[in-house]
Parts: sequence; structure tokens; C-alpha cells
Amino acid sequence: MTSRCPWCTRDCTGVDDAALRGENLDWLWQRLADVGDRRGDQDLVTGTAAVTAPADATQRAAVTGLVGGRTPRAGQTIRVDLSALTARLQAHDPRLTPGMLAAHTAGRSLGERIRGNAERRDALDRLRHHTLNVIDTEREFWPALHRAGWAARLLAADNPEQIVDQAAATIAALPASGGRLDRRRLADSITGFPHALDNGTLPGLVLAILTATGRIPAGLPPRAAWAAAGIDCDDLTGGLLALGIHPAGWSLPVGTVVTIPPRELARCAWPEAPQSGVRVFVTENPSVVTAAADLSNGAPVRLLCTVGTPSALEIDAIGGLADAGWEVAVRADFDQAGLQHVASLLAGIPSAVPWRMKAADYLSSLTSPTHGRTRLDTAALPATAWDPDLHEVMIESGYAAYEESLIDQLMDDLLKN
Repeated sequence: MTSRCPWCTRDCTGVDDAALRGENLDWLWQRLADVGDRRGDQDLVTGTAAVTAPADATQRAAVTGLVGGRTPRAGQTIRVDLSALTARLQAHDPRLTPGMLAAHTAGRSLGERIRGNAERRDALDRLRHHTLNVIDTEREFWPALHRAGWAARLLAADNPEQIVDQAAATIAALPASGGRLDRRRLADSITGFPHALDNGTLPGLVLAILTATGRIPAGLPPRAAWAAAGIDCDDLTGGLLALGIHPAGWSLPVGTVVTIPPRELARCAWPEAPQSGVRVFVTENPSVVTAAADLSNGAPVRLLCTVGTPSALEIDAIGGLADAGWEVAVRADFDQAGLQHVASLLAGIPSAVPWRMKAADYLSSLTSPTHGRTRLDTAALPATAWDPDLHEVMIESGYAAYEESLIDQLMDDLLKN
């Protein structure tokens, strides 16, 4: 039974290379190992290789019998004829190659990175052809997937072609314009598992392809992206936290915090404002709601919380408050997501106003020591049309600030209005 060496990938059992290695010869094999790595060549039996002679005179002299010619000078470039070197080695043992001795000396298989890159390119090319064959679209989308990292993500998966096939089947099953499907029923019909499109590689790939092919707008959060494709996520989880302001017809104890799920937000009517100028406040973080519930003591606090970036449905529902005569005041954290959050609310609700989201409020929020702050990616900060100075001071500072830093001022606003 033959045994392949992990370094030279040959059966080198019993090969006697003692006369060809050692303190004065191993420099040559080390340099040839580097050549093999660059070329992805494990054998090094053809062509030529350029190596640099060492400073040690004994080492330079020791290789003349192998590479031929005169003893090279220190630092001289030696052109090694690999076929001639192979012939000299095989006079000792017909199994010997320069690559074998180089690999044994270096203690590694030569050219693994080069071969690995070539294998990866081949696998990527096969995946690209397969994806383009099964996704029915006239628009080129592979470059966009590649730039977004999806090619690498798929190659890292255990079953990339199966994922692509399921993505293609999902896209083919999407409803025609105006139609709607439930996401979990769609997932069950494609994969046999109702939660297969909840999160992970498959739903991410589907949305990436839909974006790259222009079927849905770019930059949408997942729930909104599915909605744009005609797919309804469950409408009982998520939604808005509410304290002191509830849909018309609801009866709740004073100070009760409830979640208004998407199903109710899509069809609720709000009570009319008792008079003009009465505010409903909108926050991003549940901690603000907790503080308000603890401090309200029966006062008419009116607060909604989006628990992160609001969906289009949530923005529409909050906009319904403005239609009912309430003044809507919105705020979020002073970071990239928070600024986008506020911009979305102000754009979707033209009459809404920012709530402590000015430059002065940001500066007041920078209460933690510099070493404890979160750095901003200032190049990615969106514009703050409601207060251009805010954008400037955030870039100048370079740090994020959070709603909790203004909690006392926010509570004062809630209790006074």
C-alpha cells in the first residue's frame, strides 16, 4: 500500500536524500520552495528558476555540482535549469524531483495558495454560470452580487447550487404585480420549511437578486423589501410600543405600555387631537418608554417607540396621527441609523417636527468620556436637512451619542405637553 507524503504528495518512503540536503544545501531548496509557491508548481521539473546565491562561500560552492557552472558570487542570480537538476537528482533516486526536496526542506506543500486560488476561480465560474442559467431575468446581476459579497458567501456554504436553485424557485413563485403572498407559506412551498425565508443566506440572496435586477428598490430593510416584492411577513410581531396614545376604541389602564402590531397599524384609526399643538412624541429606544412609564404617575404622556428603524407601514401609521390633528415630534440616536430614522419620519410625515435633534442637543448628549464613546463613520453620515449644523458638529466631533444621555430633558418634555 503506497503512502503519499503530505508535503510532496508522492510516495517518498525510503527515498535517501541525505546527500542532497543539509546545512550547506538547504538554502537552494528553500529558495526553490518559494519559486514553487509563486508558480503553484509542486514538482519543479521543467523550465528555469532564478535564485539568489547566499553570502556564505561554503554554501555557494556546495551547490555547483547540482546547478552546474562556476561557484556563484554572493548575491548573484543563478538561473537553475530544472530539467537538468531533475536528471542529477534522479541519478540518486528516480523518484526525486526538485519540488520534492524543496517541499521536504520547507516542511510544506508547495503552491497551495496558487492552486487554491485557481480552484476558487473555477468554482466561482461554475457558480456564476449555474446562477445565470437558473435565474430568469434579462438584466445582468452577477457583478452586483459579487460586489456585495454574495459570491464569496455562497462559495462558503455547504450547498451553494441548492441555495441558488431555491432562490430561483422563490423568485419564480413571487406574485404578479398587485398580488400578495404570505412569506412562510411561500417558504414552505419551496423548501418544505416555513421559516426558510425568515433569515439567513437564502432570503438574503433572494432579496439581493431582486435588488440587483431592479425588481425592488435598493436600501430597504428586509420587511419592507419583502413587501415591495409582494410578500407579506407575519403581521403580528413587531410594530410600535405605545404609552398613552392608542387606536380609537381601545380602552387601557393609564400608564399601560402595549405593542401595536403591524396588523393593527395597517387598519387603525387614531382619536382626534383635543386641540391644536398637542404632541405625540416618537422615540427609537424602548429605554425611553420604560423611563416614561415609570415617571408618568398618571400624567397624560403620549409616546410611541419604533424599536429601531421604522418600517414604511409604521411611518404611515404615525402619519395618521398628524391627519387626526396631533403634532408629531420625532427623535432617535445621534448616529448614522438614527439620522436616517429621523429623516425617514420627517419625509414620510411632512408636518412632523424634530424632537431635541438639533446640534445643541447633540453636544449636550456627549456626556461620556472620550474613551467610552462610539466612533462614527463620518463619511457615511446622512444629511440633516432639519438642522444642517447638526451634520457639521457630528462630523467635527466624530462620536455617536444616544437618547439615554438626554433622558431627563426628554421626560420633562413628555410631562409638560
